[in-house]
Formats: sequence, C-alpha cells, structure tokens
Amino acid sequence: MIAAAAPIQRPADARLLVVGEDGTVSHHARASFLNFVHAGDVVIANDAATLPASLIGVHSRTGSAVEIRLAGRHSLLPDEVTRFDAVLFGAGDYRTATEYRPPPPAVQAGDAFCVGPLTAIVTKVLGHPRLVAIRFRHPAAEVWEALARHGRPIQYAYVPEPLALWDTWTRIASRPVAFEAPSASFILDWAVIGLIRARGADFATITHAAGISSTGDVALDARLPLDEPYEIPAATAALIASARQSGGRVIAIGTTVVRALEHAANGDGRVRAGCGVATQRIGPRSRLSVVDAIVSGTHERGTSHYDLLRAFHDDAVLERMEREADARGYRTHEFGDSVMLLKKREGLEGRDGVLSPLPPLSSISPS
Repeated sequence: MIAAAAPIQRPADARLLVVGEDGTVSHHARASFLNFVHAGDVVIANDAATLPASLIGVHSRTGSAVEIRLAGRHSLLPDEVTRFDAVLFGAGDYRTATEYRPPPPAVQAGDAFCVGPLTAIVTKVLGHPRLVAIRFRHPAAEVWEALARHGRPIQYAYVPEPLALWDTWTRIASRPVAFEAPSASFILDWAVIGLIRARGADFATITHAAGISSTGDVALDARLPLDEPYEIPAATAALIASARQSGGRVIAIGTTVVRALEHAANGDGRVRAGCGVATQRIGPRSRLSVVDAIVSGTHERGTSHYDLLRAFHDDAVLERMEREADARGYRTHEFGDSVMLLKKREGLEGRDGVLSPLPPLSSISPS
C-alpha cells in the first residue's frame, strides 16, 4: 500500500474496503460507508481532540537535544496534566523516520528536561531506556499554556509538510486528551452524522486518550498500546444497550472505540458508563462481546492496530484484504483510505449476500 502523504482528512477519492461477515471483500467509495449502516444500529466514535504532544527539549545533565513524545496518562481530568508517560528520541524531528532516529541520552530517575519554560523530571524508567514517566514542576495551567506554545502534533516522515494541530482534529473533537489523532473519525462530518440518523440508526461518542502508533523500536512497539484512559457517557451506554436488545449492531469508528467498549463490558456484553483505563491488548484470541463492526484505517501487519482487526476475522481473510488493498493501491496511515470489517459470524463462510448494504442515499456527500 502507498503512504498517504497529504494531510487531507476527507479527500474526494477516498476509498472503503469492506469485509463482510462471511469474509467476502468488496470495494467502494468511502462515502458509501453510510450504505452499510442499518436502522437500529448505533455508530460510536471517539471525540478526543489531539494534544500537541511532541516537545523539543534539552536533557539537563548532558546538554543533549531530545524529543519527548507524550504517550500515556492515567486520567482524563484536565488538572492531571503534570504527569505523563513519554517516549524519548535523540536529536532530530519527524523528517527522519522513527526507526532511523538516534537514541536519546541515557536517562535515569531524577534527570531533568528543559522544555521551553517548563522543567520535566524523570520519575521512573519504565522497563525500556526510551520509555519514562515524567512530572512537570509546574501547575496545570502553566503546563497547558506551554503545550500550546511549544508543542506540536506527533508526526511521521511519510507526511513531508509540518502538520498543524487542526489537521489532526476530527470534526467531532472535544477534549484534548489524545496523543495521536483518532483518525478513523476523519470519515465523519456533521452531514454524515445527520445521514446516519436519517437511516434510523443512532450516533454517539466516547472519549478515549488514543496513544501513539509507533516508536521505531521493535521491543518498544511490542508494548503498544499503552494503558489508555477513557470515558463512556451514560447516554452512549444506554444507546448500545438498546441496539443490542433490539438486534441492531454496534459499529465502532476506530480501534480506540473497540478497546474502550470491550474493556468497559469486561466480557459480558454490558457496557458500563463512566471512566476507566483500557489495559488489554485485543487480538486473534480476543472474544468481542460488544462491537459487531469496525471502520478503521489501513494498518501494517505486526502493529497493535492490525492485531485488533484479527479479533474480527481470521488471518486468511485479512491476508486477502491486504492483497486486494495492495493490488488496488489503497493509501495507508491516518490520512489514507478506510476499511470496514463486519465481525465474522460462524457458519457464513462462502455464503453470498451476507453483507446486505442498504440502497444508497442520493444525498451522501464525501465532504
């Protein structure tokens, strides 16, 4: 697949690869996503806004330049922005691919980083020399101001031009708690949400602190995703319960939604409203008790995002999905094309007509 290099959230030529319940693969314009939403379904998206989580600083003990990528927190409360887990890089910036970035200086608990007007203290090295817990020596209001003035969005080398923060905010962005964009929601705008409801389906949101997708270090990437806090409103939990009771489907927009809902249900299918911290890694051995379908970006094999898709279909189906996406030149990463997977239903392999999209709405707009 081809890396999407332009930061355009809703390109007119964006595509959607759909994997049906029986494993059949079909190709559509991304705006056709609405044709696979049925009356009684509930579509759930992550409304987290993206933090300017990339900070350039100096390691005080050695004078070495570092990039600090904020990568984890344990609460969504706005006052709790003085403590983060962070991934460290040596000198340089996003223009160099993460796997080729130089390592940071060796750090230890008690070391300090200077980031603009802020001082951050390493409180613990978290089992890997580049993964640390840090604490800012400043009140929350000063941390917020410094992030706004000195931070920038986490970015990767396949997008050559610098990202503006608004490039990473979805149309439904609310609280700034995500470390990278919950980019599956780039498929949405307010017109699309209105058309979901015109289908007789419901739309609701959760807030989930979407973490970083890659560090360039094989051992560190194997630990992703890190623990991620989330909040599920009571209204969202009620809509999910209603859809499940009436035979409607739960359609997750993005891997973070799947992770939050499945964690909140704890295996019994009943989503509990409130705050939590998703600690699980979803993969081929996971049993999904809530989510029936996912809309996601295209992900590379071996990543935690790809592993989560393995909970929806077996490897043979996903390999076929990859081959077809490669052959048709689908664009990958956050500004790329989309896939929609309907969870495998036992006994449907090889049957036709399982996907059953509804007739298209003539007023669908990809804007």
